[in-house]
Amino acid sequence: MHDILQALEAKRALARLGGGDKRIAAQHAKGKLTARERLELLFDEGSFEEWDMFVEHRCVDFGMADNKIPGDGVVTGYGMINGRLAFAFSQDFTVFGGALSEAHAEKICKVMDQAMKVGAPVIGLNDSGGARIQEGVASLGGYADVFQKNVLASGVIPQISMIMGPCAGGAVYSPAMTDFIFMVKDSSYMFVTGPEVVKTVTHEEVTAEELGGATTHNTKSGVADLSFENDVEALLMLRRFFNYLPLSNREKAPCRPSGDPASRLDLSLDTLVPDNPNKPYDIKELILKVVDDGDFFELQPDYAKNIVTGFARMEGQTVGIVANQPLVLAGCLDIKSSIKAARFVRFCDAFHIPVITFVDVPGFMPGTSQEYGGIIKHGAKLLYAYAEATVPKITVITRKAYGGAYDVMASKHLRGDVNFAWPNAEIAVMGAKGAVEIIFREDKKDPAKLAEREAEYKARFANPFVAGARGFIDDVIQPHETRKRICRSLAMLKDKKLENPWRKHGNIPL
Repeated sequence: MHDILQALEAKRALARLGGGDKRIAAQHAKGKLTARERLELLFDEGSFEEWDMFVEHRCVDFGMADNKIPGDGVVTGYGMINGRLAFAFSQDFTVFGGALSEAHAEKICKVMDQAMKVGAPVIGLNDSGGARIQEGVASLGGYADVFQKNVLASGVIPQISMIMGPCAGGAVYSPAMTDFIFMVKDSSYMFVTGPEVVKTVTHEEVTAEELGGATTHNTKSGVADLSFENDVEALLMLRRFFNYLPLSNREKAPCRPSGDPASRLDLSLDTLVPDNPNKPYDIKELILKVVDDGDFFELQPDYAKNIVTGFARMEGQTVGIVANQPLVLAGCLDIKSSIKAARFVRFCDAFHIPVITFVDVPGFMPGTSQEYGGIIKHGAKLLYAYAEATVPKITVITRKAYGGAYDVMASKHLRGDVNFAWPNAEIAVMGAKGAVEIIFREDKKDPAKLAEREAEYKARFANPFVAGARGFIDDVIQPHETRKRICRSLAMLKDKKLENPWRKHGNIPL
């Protein structure tokens, strides 16, 4: 028995060593942690249970039969993150460059299947050179198997991808189908075709960082949700982010009691919106002053900045926040912001997270680039997401809500549960100046008369009471009591039941 135990321990030690000391040193030299070091940081101390440590590839071509490493380039298992269950796989770049083989894919699929059975999130720590070329089509089949699991798990359990090294070719499509993608600056990148192929086909000279680095995907493409300075910061922030999420669509998000009273008033909000309707202000100031302890976890902060999305808590309960940002493009909705907010709203709806919407929107962005880019269909994605959502929806109009953009931003017409407006809110088809120039075209040559008409239009329509008279606004509230009124509304809505008509699935305007 003693010999068997020794042999077992030797086998375990070999698996833990991965690609060997030399390759581990090379990984550290790049400023990257190893697969197992990452899991140690991610999970609560001593809680990680590893599966399939002894799995080996089955390839016999190109001398691979004599080159087998236990674990085959990916560490899989489950453990606790802040006392809550999660499954994970962590690709090991020290073993065959983290390349995916058939056995490697089977390990990932196995933990995903188990996560679905028990109802717990899956976290993927990606650091891989792509498909294992020696295995040919078997490796491609492995990727497709993982893709299929991603699709089946979507909306059932949260899926999070942390890109901590290369992720290229077919490998990018698994993270693309997960709910959130985080990246590490200077050490991670994602692209379908690499710089060499790009150069050959399009003759463009581009580096891996420029083509698919963390900065590119967080500012230009919108593929990633956040980027971090290094592995350690990334994993610690992932632990914090995990606290906002439910374990599955069968559970509610965890409640974290706060000492911040629900009835707290903030008188500074009464002067947040400038008297000049064309002057911007920072909507994030409102968010931070309304949510528990000023704690807001923003997603995609550097992409489509004209809309703000992220998670916060109200009376300890996780909520999703969507807010127009007047500081950028006057808060207009455009293609990028519509897609960004729509995907976020759909995640919240899938996992029973109430959505709070702060509205200050002058309309959709005009221009040929927007129309040619398909703003009609892309704007409809946000409309569809809000209309389909059955979770509690609370809307606060802080200033402008014009035209179709008023409808889209969680209006009462899209089954908004509670719709508030601040006293200076303007709910109208368009701004007073534009409206008057259309209605009273004949007065265009008389500026004094036009100004008089504009003042008349403002007095008649540029306020929340016309919408209030029709019941489109539930109440006009004082800005300083915004937190109190939202908390009361959430308490009232906690047992909300609403179901959409039966269907296989809707056809969102993709």
